[in-house]
Amino acid sequence: MIDRYFGISVAGSTIPRELRAGLTTFLTMSYVLLVNPAVLGNAIAIPNGFAKLLVVTALAAAIGSLLMGLVARYPFAQAPGMGLNAYFAYTVVLGQHIPWQTALGAVFISGACFVLLSVIGARQAIVAAIPRDLKFALTAGIGAFLAFLGLKNAGLVVSNPATFVTAGSVLTAPALLAIFGFILTSVLFVLRVPGAILIGILITTVLGIVTHAPVYAGAHDALVPFAGFQNGFVALPVVPQGLSGALDIHAALGLGVVAVVFTFFFVDFFDATGTLVALANRAGFMTEGGDLPRARRTFACDGIAAMIGAALGTSTTTAYIESASGIGEGGRTGLTAVTVAVLFVLSMVFWPIASAIPASATAPALIVVGALMFEGLTRIAWDDPAASISAFLTIITMPLTFSIANGVSFGVISYAAIMLLSGRGKSVNVLLYVVAALLIARFVWLGA
Repeated sequence: MIDRYFGISVAGSTIPRELRAGLTTFLTMSYVLLVNPAVLGNAIAIPNGFAKLLVVTALAAAIGSLLMGLVARYPFAQAPGMGLNAYFAYTVVLGQHIPWQTALGAVFISGACFVLLSVIGARQAIVAAIPRDLKFALTAGIGAFLAFLGLKNAGLVVSNPATFVTAGSVLTAPALLAIFGFILTSVLFVLRVPGAILIGILITTVLGIVTHAPVYAGAHDALVPFAGFQNGFVALPVVPQGLSGALDIHAALGLGVVAVVFTFFFVDFFDATGTLVALANRAGFMTEGGDLPRARRTFACDGIAAMIGAALGTSTTTAYIESASGIGEGGRTGLTAVTVAVLFVLSMVFWPIASAIPASATAPALIVVGALMFEGLTRIAWDDPAASISAFLTIITMPLTFSIANGVSFGVISYAAIMLLSGRGKSVNVLLYVVAALLIARFVWLGA
């Protein structure tokens, strides 16, 4: 019954492989359980806020992933998005002094807009309008973004006031542990060992614990060794009273919050769309015509997840690029996402175990998966300057601006402009020009 519903055999997969892929995805993105409450906690001041936000984060991730697994039947996990939570906390609530309840209302409205555009087929039409070369560039760009994120988490790439970024010391504990994990995972991949990514994460974590390496976040950004499970493996979840259901939709409809709704909508629209297209490309789901099967329900699930997350009390819930780690592990059906959902539910009780996975143990997985996502570069028409230049901009701007949405924007705008001004404009889908104009308007609006 499970095989038939998810089409596991048809996808060339097995139930154990799907379960393993789900566990890999969960371990790679489990940091959201601790990071999202830490970020939102700066803006949402309620009693026992961190514990309540952790429960809400787990619930939003579980419901979003469950929707994607059962309804869309794709191995794409969802959770409150990084970046949008920082915009929610620091720019909207703390910067613009908008009540957090109103900001949650804005997230809910933006999610409703996602669902509406998905049901009428607008998001599917936009995906179809994106040229084939840019679709492959999106996949490679997100691969570069993942690799950059992994290098950053490992301390191998650090900030520098003169050169923006530079190489970090390879002699620090996080860097050494990540290098070990990277070599181990790569060798396992070369040897085609099933569960290579998962094995790499677990062995690297165990090595960090037994060597007492200072790779865990401590007070004041200091790194400390693993302190053990001070309060046991189990921590009873806290009822998110005063947080769930506190959103103020009526206030969010006010004119003063329109710009906030617009930003939440626009950034997440292209962030999520770019992520889903890239993941679908990596998993081999895209058709020859550039369409994503079951696109309407897939995009609708993304919007519904954002609405449910806002009702629960967290910023925008969206598709996670870390799903690529599970796809790299062989996950090809919705059972992978359902597995992630179940693990997020369990994490509300067993979250101390998830917190034992350091960033330097998941960093190698991000780097290796990022490398695998460059496979599609060979299918870009590099002999066509219009395609190659816009594809290059798409790829390079994602890691450099630390934004998938910016990568999509630069790629679409440059492609439309080059094709139009070089006399090849008639070969471009008219909808792509509309999207390019909206993206330009977005940059003008945010710039102002």
